[in-house]
This record gives sequence, structure tokens and C-alpha cells, in this order.
Amino acid sequence: MPIATVNPANGETLKTYEAMDEEEIERRLQLAEATFRTYRTSAFADRARLLNQAADLLDEDRAEIARVMTTEMGKPVQQARAEAAKCAKAMRWYAEHAPELLADERPAESDVRDSGASHALVRYRPLGPVLAVMPWNFPLWQVVRFAAPALMAGNVGLLKHASNVPQTALYLEDLFHRAGFTEGCFQTLLIGSGAVDEILRDERIKAATLTGSEPAGRAVASTAGEMVKKTVLELGGSDPFVVMPSADVDRAAEVAVTARVQNNGQSCIAAKRFIVHSDVYDRFAERFTEGMKALKVGDPLEEETQVGPLASERGRADLEELVDDARRGGATVLCGGERPDGPGWYYPPTVLAGLGREMRIHREEAFGPVATLYRAADLDEAVLIANDSPFGLSSNVWTREAAEVDRFVRDLEAGGVYVNGMTASHPAFPFGGVKRSGYGRELSGHGIREFCNITTVWHGV
Repeated sequence: MPIATVNPANGETLKTYEAMDEEEIERRLQLAEATFRTYRTSAFADRARLLNQAADLLDEDRAEIARVMTTEMGKPVQQARAEAAKCAKAMRWYAEHAPELLADERPAESDVRDSGASHALVRYRPLGPVLAVMPWNFPLWQVVRFAAPALMAGNVGLLKHASNVPQTALYLEDLFHRAGFTEGCFQTLLIGSGAVDEILRDERIKAATLTGSEPAGRAVASTAGEMVKKTVLELGGSDPFVVMPSADVDRAAEVAVTARVQNNGQSCIAAKRFIVHSDVYDRFAERFTEGMKALKVGDPLEEETQVGPLASERGRADLEELVDDARRGGATVLCGGERPDGPGWYYPPTVLAGLGREMRIHREEAFGPVATLYRAADLDEAVLIANDSPFGLSSNVWTREAAEVDRFVRDLEAGGVYVNGMTASHPAFPFGGVKRSGYGRELSGHGIREFCNITTVWHGV
């Protein structure tokens, strides 16, 4: 895949870039290693000052970088501005909280004495250069939620971004440099996916994080396992959105529309499978379908646009194949389902009902504005349908019954359960999944400690 900005609203190639050669990659690896030796000893206060300066610059650049993101991958521009603001918020959150999140831990005095020590502690130390392989769908946020905690922990980062968002990738390197970070603290590698394996094998790279497809995750995990290196993987999801009879059905249907089509439906944590109790199924289906039909699809640079184009022609084709397979299998198309005429990689908000387990869309992630509706006879069946997926990233549950909440929290196979609301990431809460959605956690204290050497320090009497 070429490294290029191709506007998904019209298919026009705007900028192309040459991949870095081996000499430049080597220079950057050397720089990362050398920078880490000194940066790792810097004070939290100094790291926080630099990260806060990066947040201030990002706020100043918000309108400009939002247009870049929209031009590169098609998200509605108001959502792009919100993404930039969210990144600045996360930077400030980690700048404030990293010292307490990584503070020395003191075991109980009785345990210290029992171990034969005069005193002991647990200290979090940085690992070194971390390779981040990041996707195009949230081209700022996915990177910042790795970079902010990694830099505050004393690590340095090398970013291999998706090949269709090179301008955003280069902006991030420039942002951290302008904020005052030493050049080697955060570097962008303009390389194709074929170069990742060799870089990951390099002894100077101490760990890796990847958000992306299952095949990419398997490849990185396989190499990292062979080299015995730590990884964090987030590999997508097909999140359930369960609606029970006690729920505010109209509100649930309204939120469901946003939960499905955020970022043009190209979000790992977007709700994709809507599992509705039989008692309220018809009402929810009607409200939800009306809401999906009413969305304004159009130029993502226009302020009123709610759904823009998919990021690539291949992505639209993949989505069409899933819908066509479901249609051939007997699914009912309640709205959408047909590619519009005209330029750009647009696909309409679509709702499918009458799904069967043999259909591909039942097992595969639909990365675009396509929702699947399921009818559940009771809570037990709702849980069975929700868990009948290879993925387990997050989940959404709508009910006013405390006992039902407890049951869903206990039994849903997911990294998160959001009750009476849609899944959303926040720097204070851990983010990640189970099953084929990956392993490890980003954000919160769990995320900043993923790439730390958890060190026991023991002093004899």
C-alpha cells in the first residue's frame, strides 16, 4: 500500500511519500536508544511540563489538524475537532496523574519483616523504546493514548502509522518536537507494514503496542513472542448493545444511532450488534431505523454532515460483501444497503434484521455504518447472543433493573460494560478487550504501567 493521502470523499490522491530507507530507519533507532538513556532519568515535573506544552499546541492547532484528519480518512470535521480536544485532555490528565500512578508501592510492614528485610518497595521503571503500530480510524487519539502515558513513564516511542494518514503521522512527530521533547523521544517512521517485523526484531525495541486488524495483531504477537517482548494488542470488536424491557427505549434507540455511526461506523468500540428483548423489539427497531434513515450523509468537511465516506475503497467493498452475504442468507434490509452513485467511498447507514449464525456478518466485524438487529426472548438469550462472537472489546446494556445489571456485568465476555449509555474511552478508565479483541490495557494506571519494569527493591537488615 503506498504511503499517501487519498481523499476518501472523492478518491483524489493529494500527497505521496517515499518510504524511509534502511539507513534512515537505523538512524532513528540509534537516536531512540541514545535519547532513552538520558530521558529515562528526567523528572516527572519536566515530562509533565513538556506534555502540557504539547496539549497547548494541539489546542491551538485543533481546527487545522482536524481538516487534515478529515481529508485523510473521512471523519466528519466536527468529530475530528472533538478528537483533537480529547487528545489534549488525555495529555493533561497523564501530566497530572503520572507521579501518583507510578509512585513507589510500600508492602505491608508485617510482610517486609517476614521477608527478612529492613524495608522494601516496588518501583516502576521505563522499559525503553516502544514501537507503536497504529490505525487510521482515530489517527490522533490512538497514538496519543499510547504516547502520553509512555512518555510520562520515561519511555520513548517510534510510530508506524497507517499508510493512508501520513500527514497526521508527521504532525504528531512535529507536535512533540515543538513542545520541547528531545527529537528522539517521539519519532514517526514512514514505512510500509512489511518493514515492521525487522524493526520489532531489533534488540533496541523493548516492547510494542498495536491497534488494528487480527492478521496484523497475530503477526506482531508472533514476532514479539519469538523475541520475548511485551505487547499490548487491541484488535477490534463487534460490541453488543442490549436493550431490556425496563429501559428507556426511545433514549436507547437515540443513543444507539450515535453508538453505531460514530466515526462513520469505523470504530472498534462502536456498538454493532443490537440485541433487543422481544417485549420492546418492534418499538426499538422502528425508532432506531428512523434515526439511521434521518442521518445526513455527505462531504465530511461540511459542518452539518453526520456520516462521511469510508476511509478506503477496499473498506467499502468489504462492507458491501458482508451486507450482500446477509441478504443472500435471508436477512431483511430495513434501511440502506445500496451503494450510492457518485464519487467517493460512501455507504449509507444500514440496518439488517433476521440474522442467522451462518451469515458472515454474525461472526465478522462490520467496519462501517451497518447495524445488525437481534430479537432475544429473555435475559439468558440476550447474554448468549451477546457472547456468540469471537470478539470481546466492550458492551452496552440498557436496563433499570439492578439484578439484570449484576448479571450482565458477571456474564458478558467483554473488557467493558457500559450501562444506560454508549461505550466511550476516557483517560481515567482502562481500555482493552478479551478473546480475539486482544490483550493488555491502555489508559488509566493500568495503561501507563503496561510498559514499565515492575521492580522489587529489597533491603536486608
